[in-house]
Amino acid sequence: MRVHVADHPLIAHKLTYLRDKRTDTPTFRRLADELVTLLAYEATREVRVTPFDIETPVGPTTGIHLATPKPLVVPILRAGLGMLDGMMRMLPTAEVGFLGMVRNEETLEAHTYTNRLPDDLSNRQCYVLDPMLATGGTLAAAVHFLAERGAHDITAITLLSAPEGIERLERELAEVAAPVTLVTGAIDERLNEHGYIVPGLGDAGDRLYGIV
Repeated sequence: MRVHVADHPLIAHKLTYLRDKRTDTPTFRRLADELVTLLAYEATREVRVTPFDIETPVGPTTGIHLATPKPLVVPILRAGLGMLDGMMRMLPTAEVGFLGMVRNEETLEAHTYTNRLPDDLSNRQCYVLDPMLATGGTLAAAVHFLAERGAHDITAITLLSAPEGIERLERELAEVAAPVTLVTGAIDERLNEHGYIVPGLGDAGDRLYGIV
């Protein structure tokens, strides 16, 4: 697994305000959207393209456009939905599938409760959206879910990651045939005893949508 930390002043700036407990929900949602667009720019460096002949006002030239099948963007419900608009701003022609996963707060294991994905993902590049890579269980399960359906290449995009989560991904995804890349805004210090990232930013889903 390749890990890429998007070390950029604008990303660090936006992360600072996302972390601040005084940041209200509308501002948090806007900042997360802006941050994902920056991360998406980094994450799509290897997106597949094919040559494309066009005519400019001056003459002919060859450019590129996205190859088919188009990339598949997969937000993990519910918090991953807060990253979808920012990602689609960079890949407006991509297709979107949904994967519902929930972490058992006692065992910290992830369970799938719904999916809206094609059964066959052969030759597809997939971009998985999940704000926090904490224990790594949810993201590892999601990558396995996609790989088992034949995904050709999988990139996970997170706002923050914990070292323990990265180690778990590297361990549990070692046998996955498809190339896996993690693109994250920062790697924090550690997990606390409740499985939350420290210093982190709290529960991303609650801060995006409120506590229900």
